[in-house]
Amino acid sequence: MKKLLIIDDDIDMCLLLERFFTRHQFEVKSTHTGKKGLEELERNKPDAILCDFRLGDTDGKELLIQIKQITPEVPVIIITGYSEIKMAVDVMKHGAYDYVTKPLFPDEILITIKSAIASADNVPEQYDANENSKPKQNSFSKIDKNTKYIFGESKEFKDILRQMDLVAPTNYSVIISGESGSGKEAIAQEIHARSKRSKAPFIAIDCGALSKELAGSELFGHEKGSFTGALNQKTGSLELGNGGTVFLDEIANLSYDAQVSLLRVVQERKLRRVGGTKDIDLDIRIIVASNEQLWDAAKTGRFREDLYYRFNEFSINVPPLRERRNDIMTFAHFFLNKSNAELEKNVKGFSAEVEQIFKVYKWPGNLRELKNVVKRSALLTATDVIDVTALPFELVNHKRLVFDPANTEEDDATTAASSMGEGYQSFTDTVLEGNSSQSFTYMDDQTKLSKHTLKTVSIDAEYEMIVNALKKANFNKSKAAKLLNVDRKTLYNKMKQYNEFNEQ
Repeated sequence: MKKLLIIDDDIDMCLLLERFFTRHQFEVKSTHTGKKGLEELERNKPDAILCDFRLGDTDGKELLIQIKQITPEVPVIIITGYSEIKMAVDVMKHGAYDYVTKPLFPDEILITIKSAIASADNVPEQYDANENSKPKQNSFSKIDKNTKYIFGESKEFKDILRQMDLVAPTNYSVIISGESGSGKEAIAQEIHARSKRSKAPFIAIDCGALSKELAGSELFGHEKGSFTGALNQKTGSLELGNGGTVFLDEIANLSYDAQVSLLRVVQERKLRRVGGTKDIDLDIRIIVASNEQLWDAAKTGRFREDLYYRFNEFSINVPPLRERRNDIMTFAHFFLNKSNAELEKNVKGFSAEVEQIFKVYKWPGNLRELKNVVKRSALLTATDVIDVTALPFELVNHKRLVFDPANTEEDDATTAASSMGEGYQSFTDTVLEGNSSQSFTYMDDQTKLSKHTLKTVSIDAEYEMIVNALKKANFNKSKAAKLLNVDRKTLYNKMKQYNEFNEQ
């Protein structure tokens, strides 16, 4: 029986999820604070963790970093509000397996958790040199060279494919830049597959998930007794990639000390394990990725300039999905086919209205967000075509949530219910399995604030209140302004402020 740990300060939510997953043959433990969650993690290691992003004593990002230091191999799924997509994407780069958005659908979460556990079970095991009987898992993943990927048909992506064909046969180091979720790792894997090293290992390392204290050991390995807790010799990820390609994702998050050690590896193709005295020859190709321009990080002193020049033998910039809209439906159909196989369904496509929504939406989470939306929609669809009733609230109503103060025409006649159905006015999930018939209403948590900047907290809180007022007023902006006790001009200005902040 697989073990699941739930960390959420909503007691009703925990009760619902406990009942649901217990019926699906999980051994479930739930805690209501980050501190208690870490204690339960150390006491009884689970197979997967389901964690709310907003907790009373910490936030999801800080807790995730601590979880990954204790058990880097255990997959973590983050629960987040749809207005927190940027935060969720940030958490993904710190090692989260996936995120699910409110309102929650237990069946959807079940599929995600089963997929996470299956993925963790398939991660290649690493054995200590002096203790072969005990398997250990590392924070990297080996990628099957036969894995298939789909690439877009837009001019921008054809340019990327042309660059990949040029650089793949060489041993050049490559910098891949692009927003989180835009497909940087898939491009790195494809470069490896088209190279002369295709039959050798491809090692992917998430630098954002490496703590400052353990980065050296994870990358370079260590000798027995080199530090407290080093009971056996360990082979590092770079050495395991010998002969093949090493992909360093989110390289800008690597600590300064690790950057210094990595500089010698890149320059001389030699490494020395932590606590070791012997140099080890390396024959590796290095591909790095970052969701920011490494040159900007180097100019501001957050990334070593000399290391940047070592990596910058060739660079590829991946445009965000909103800048290559001709690719959106290509990827959507690809993700739908994968979802059909996973869910054992036969959804054939998307309605014309859904396609139009997909093409005009900005997709802040890029391909990762599109994949999650398609998976969720396929799960909810009872017919052979996905229509607007299966889409998330903010996706369907994105135009209503973008305000132009110059537009004084009020479109109060059109309501949310007419385009979305009654299910989006208030979502209630009823569990009717076994002897339970209890109803739970899922809402975004508006009372807890994330520990980012004061500006972020203020704007996000105002946004949540405005969205809830608009829902209650069926998107009648005058009525929503009255509910908020502000005039209509103030309502427009607040939403404009949010839109500008969200685009920065």
